[in-house]
Amino acid sequence: MAKTVLVVDDDPTQRRLIQAVLEREGYAVVHAENGGEAIDRLTKGGGADVVLLDLVMPGGPSGLETLAELRTAGVSTPVIVLTANGGIETVVKAMQAGAQDFFIKPVGPERLLVGVRNALQMTQLTAEIGRLKKRSTGRTSFDDIVGDSPPMRMVKALGARAAKSSIPVLITGESGVGKEVIARALHGASPRAGKPFVAVNCGALPANLVESILFGHEKGAFTGAHEKHAGKFVEANGGTLFLDEIGELPLDIQVKLLRALQEGEVDPVGGKRPVKVDVRIVSATNRDPAQQVKEGAFREDLFYRLNVFPIEAPALRERREDIPALIDHFITRFNIEESKRIVGCSPETMALLQAYDWPGNVRQLENTIYRALVLADSPLLQPHDFPALSGVAAPLDAPVSIPEGPDGEAIATQATATSTAAAPDSPVRITDERGHVRTLEEIERDLIQHAIEVYSGHMSEIARRLGIGRSTLYRKVREQGLEDHIKEAG
Repeated sequence: MAKTVLVVDDDPTQRRLIQAVLEREGYAVVHAENGGEAIDRLTKGGGADVVLLDLVMPGGPSGLETLAELRTAGVSTPVIVLTANGGIETVVKAMQAGAQDFFIKPVGPERLLVGVRNALQMTQLTAEIGRLKKRSTGRTSFDDIVGDSPPMRMVKALGARAAKSSIPVLITGESGVGKEVIARALHGASPRAGKPFVAVNCGALPANLVESILFGHEKGAFTGAHEKHAGKFVEANGGTLFLDEIGELPLDIQVKLLRALQEGEVDPVGGKRPVKVDVRIVSATNRDPAQQVKEGAFREDLFYRLNVFPIEAPALRERREDIPALIDHFITRFNIEESKRIVGCSPETMALLQAYDWPGNVRQLENTIYRALVLADSPLLQPHDFPALSGVAAPLDAPVSIPEGPDGEAIATQATATSTAAAPDSPVRITDERGHVRTLEEIERDLIQHAIEVYSGHMSEIARRLGIGRSTLYRKVREQGLEDHIKEAG
């Protein structure tokens, strides 16, 4: 979503000039003619990401009075003041009242944009520091989870109830939906907030070390045990132990896990006596645990012990209305990490991303936005920044140069002719209309057909460009039924 700038100025001409500069950079602009309108908007739900506030506005509260009232009301939106009087005293008063920056009228476009970017970046940095601090101290809450769709509101409501006790919670859902995020919120909203939160991916544990990693071992308990190891249960003592992909645990370890949950103690490998632990268990799986029980891959008694309070995390395609907020969250984070200044997505891009099914869920969306942001050249992400989804290639930065002969005329060679041949409007697509990956056979056929058209049916050149032998190319042409395309191209 594009960032919104609120321009508070009684001069309509000044407002239009500022709006023109900001909209060219992809910002959304809203107006207020006086301080009263600005206060109403910012305190009654309208909101904005940055405020440009004129200090002198007749017929209402002045800029300084407006700023002071906003800060008293708890509005933390960054404010940049506009003033025709650049005296030190005026600037000092504005900064003391809570302004982040100031412009002296008339302000140049570049200075205006730099100021707005800096204000947004400071807000983003502050928010990211707060997020990381909450995560590191185990105080992430359900308010920190992005998304306000009905399925996510249900998850948050259930999680908030479960967090008040130490009841075991089993989070189910597809891979990439954010099960660990929910688990961290459960911990942060519980009385155990601030205590250890230990996450274990059960599917990534080496089979011969699962017991030692979870329950610990004594020095010399087995070959390679050169020192005592406490184990994940002891590490999480007093806090929460998150067992991700719980369905991947071997059956013999499931027995020992059940005993640890029932007795509140663990038996370290090689230990002489059990160790008492006080741990809240939150587990997660992307499988159907009930089906695993039927198949004998998961112990029924352990399943009932873990599945006391089930929470199902929805797939991203079931909460498409959350996609804009998630994109905004990821852009904000990656802007900071990669020192980029992407404002948001164009309307066409947002429609594209919301229509896609996202089989990899939030994790796939996160990585897709990361790639696009790193490669993007404009303030707004465009469809060509997502070629795997849109099938649209990025525009070329420069035309292809054609070698010239001694007389200045272009050298007519097959290589230059084919390199400058008009390509189709869309390259070969790797996804279908629903966003699913097409089969290799379909992609291969389209690629060969595309090459036949671009290189005018010259089979030697086509084979060389595709990196295959001519005999292989002829065989694939026959198999794909493309002989007629060669005749037409020739």
